[in-house]
Amino acid sequence: MLASAFRRTVCEPLYYKKNGSPMLTYWKKLEKTQYLSLRELQEIQWQRLEKMYAFLWKNNAFFRNRFLQAGLTPNSLKEPADITKLPILTKEQIRESGDLMISEGFDKSSLLHFKTGGSTGKALDIFLTNDCSSLRNACTRRHDIWTGWRPGEPIAAVWGNPYLPGTLKAKIKNNFVLPYIYLDTMAVDDQAVYDFSKKWINAKPSLLFGHAHSLFILAQHVNRLGIKDMNPTGILSTSMMLLPHERQFIERVFHCKVTDRYGCEEVSLIGSECEQHSGMHLNIEHLVIEFIKDDSTPARLGEPGKIVITDLMNYAMPFIRYQVEDVGTQMNKSCPCGRGLPLMGKVEGRIADFLIKNDGTKVAGISLIENTLTKIPGIDQMQIIQKTVEDFKLNIVPGRQYSIETKKHLIKYFSNTFPESKIDILEIDNIPPEPSGKYRFSICKLGNS
Repeated sequence: MLASAFRRTVCEPLYYKKNGSPMLTYWKKLEKTQYLSLRELQEIQWQRLEKMYAFLWKNNAFFRNRFLQAGLTPNSLKEPADITKLPILTKEQIRESGDLMISEGFDKSSLLHFKTGGSTGKALDIFLTNDCSSLRNACTRRHDIWTGWRPGEPIAAVWGNPYLPGTLKAKIKNNFVLPYIYLDTMAVDDQAVYDFSKKWINAKPSLLFGHAHSLFILAQHVNRLGIKDMNPTGILSTSMMLLPHERQFIERVFHCKVTDRYGCEEVSLIGSECEQHSGMHLNIEHLVIEFIKDDSTPARLGEPGKIVITDLMNYAMPFIRYQVEDVGTQMNKSCPCGRGLPLMGKVEGRIADFLIKNDGTKVAGISLIENTLTKIPGIDQMQIIQKTVEDFKLNIVPGRQYSIETKKHLIKYFSNTFPESKIDILEIDNIPPEPSGKYRFSICKLGNS
């Protein structure tokens, strides 16, 4: 498209130059570093970790005190494996500490401010510099391109409470630099999808982007309504776990591969699939990503572990060994694409979404969903809520084949998995999203605050 090429070659460079943003420079560098060998990338990562560690001792009282309490010195970090000596940072500690985490020499009023609600609904306040934001945007752009999208091409976003351009500057960016159209996941019905399809015809976006389950719901509407004009080049799924049957259905409806991505507001992009869809490449240029077992020792390759992140780029409000409360697995293979960035497998779920047996064993909610929703006929949507160790509620949106046999199969499966438990089934018209627009399929209320 001529308009897309004009945005890419003329409008975009002018926009970032006028705003003094180094985003395009950072992106061009990342386009090159992704093809370095794993060893070269790990050396970049180590140099940045050393630099961050030295900075914290001199400029961040919060982390300096944490290191001293852990018996560390400025010379304790001698090799990459020594990162395990640093204390784990939890969400609750971040909430309690607040502004104390901001490094000396940074004026809070001049920093960018973000909030993230997380699974408990309690907000975390995140601060970073414009430069750090540019780095994050450059990395996001690199991975957007892996979907087949090209800079300057319009994007269709399926998102909760979408940001709509209000200022003149925002409107200029949306029209001449990075055009977006939105479907608000807080209000998805037939009319909203029809309206979205009309916007699509006018804008001709090449990338469809959104929460995983929201994309699935859109695909259901598009399929049922017989809409044929929505033909993206790429689909990008993010913010939540993409279930296998959802991926298959989305790809069938839109005749296009889905690219899965993983990240969070606190540290931005963590991992993303490439064109090969062989796993998610880890963003090790900007982050140290660990997989930790319950006993705090590193998980082996191929073994699930709690994901712990060290952000190497946010000096204003550092996140060092931050436990993001997700569980994932680092893969023991390289990708055929030739990129040196290592791979992780699917994210198995949030810690809060693991359900608990009587003996304390944890069960991944996504596994329960896959073993029921995709195998027992008659279920369109499903949500598992564990109120106590022996008290479960299943919210079910019945499908066409839903019957008393469906309920019997569900009760039998959950009774076998959680012996002596009470299983209540509630039939509802739809499962509403969280205030963020995301959907949660399994919710464990044991010990959550």
